[in-house]
Amino acid sequence: MVDQPQETREPRTSVELFAGGGGLAMAVHQAGFRPLLFNEFNNRACETLVASARKTLGVDGLVRTEDTRPEPPKPGSPAPLYPGDVRDLDMRAFEGKVDVLAGGPPCQPFSAGGVAKGDEDKRNMFPAMFKAVREMRPKAVICENVRGLLRPSFRDYFEYIQNELRLPFEKRDDEVKWQEHNDHLTGILAKVSDDDSDPDHYKVVMVPVNAADYGVPQVRNRVVIVAFRADLGVDTDAFEKYVKTRRFSDDALFRSMRDDDGPYWARHNTVEGHVRERVRARLPKVIREDDCQPWRTLRDAVQGYGTDTKLPALPPVDLDRLDEKVNFGKEVDITDHIGWPGARIYKGHTPNELDKPAKTVKAGVHGVPGGESVMLLDTRYPDPRSPDGWTYQHRYMTVRETARVMTFPDEWLGAGPRGEQMRQLGNAVPVVLGEFFANAVADALAAAGH
Repeated sequence: MVDQPQETREPRTSVELFAGGGGLAMAVHQAGFRPLLFNEFNNRACETLVASARKTLGVDGLVRTEDTRPEPPKPGSPAPLYPGDVRDLDMRAFEGKVDVLAGGPPCQPFSAGGVAKGDEDKRNMFPAMFKAVREMRPKAVICENVRGLLRPSFRDYFEYIQNELRLPFEKRDDEVKWQEHNDHLTGILAKVSDDDSDPDHYKVVMVPVNAADYGVPQVRNRVVIVAFRADLGVDTDAFEKYVKTRRFSDDALFRSMRDDDGPYWARHNTVEGHVRERVRARLPKVIREDDCQPWRTLRDAVQGYGTDTKLPALPPVDLDRLDEKVNFGKEVDITDHIGWPGARIYKGHTPNELDKPAKTVKAGVHGVPGGESVMLLDTRYPDPRSPDGWTYQHRYMTVRETARVMTFPDEWLGAGPRGEQMRQLGNAVPVVLGEFFANAVADALAAAGH
């Protein structure tokens, strides 16, 4: 097949469900997909999508609509945003017009931090995702969720989720238990050949990921599910090998910082000697060799190295002014870089360290369960109670620092108070991680001639 000239080729298209604060939507847009529809239930998250649309989502604005049967917008027109329950949407007008359906169904049913009711939880939105697949028949599906789906207690149901995505048109009746339906699906799949090309079937690739291994300055363990329509002839084995190949590693980070003049310290050449000594003293004795790039750290993110595009360094936060809620990024035109008082360190509530990837950003109360949004600083003061005579200061991370850790662009504007913005960030997909998978999907479709 001869490629069309770039200027005449139709851009690929996408639909985003459970859009939240827009992490996966931004990623899919940056991979070259034109958004046709957004859906999000939370009102504050909808406000965020509207506020950030032109700068981060690649659309000429978003138009809220209560129409449960929306139409695909024409190129250059605002995309519709349905601010309601996705189960009420009729998306048949999008059939055959969507390259990628993307979304992260609410993860609370499967999260270790939640009640963990799984399929019995009314917040389980995977069935809504399968309904959208039936109505739109997208070429590919990208779905991100928590690693809790791999827990032994959910293993059978997670296999059922994947089987439903493989055979989305084998709809389950309401009175049928999922175990019975899974037996039905398993029986069909046992008869499906490796060269299956049924347009009603999808080929599924499941990838457990640590976002740090993909260049995100954060340890974030998740599951990414990607599905391709079987009639497209996508080489899913090659795709799986590509997306599971590790690109960043902790060993590469350790190698970059084990010498005082190593590449990591050359990049952060203003870090004081006592900080370098503390970090290097904690490096493992055995550091393996590999071909990976170094994990990105919280310091990288704060200083603007958290993505491939260098951003301006975030200004320091004055610890004496935390009660003022002042935006310390105002002078360099950066929003939401606001200090917050009351950070504490105690057992089970340990802080982030600047020279490691950040801990997982979570969507808890004020975004700080387990200390995930407290950071240890470079500054210290004499403390006779400390084993080495010093105690390092700490504070809460700002919303902007947290957004950097999620690899959101500085143009992203979170709606609502601090706690709501942190919740949106904690529920999101890191943009760099989502963009990697969206680009991989685009390349796989192109290699198959689509």
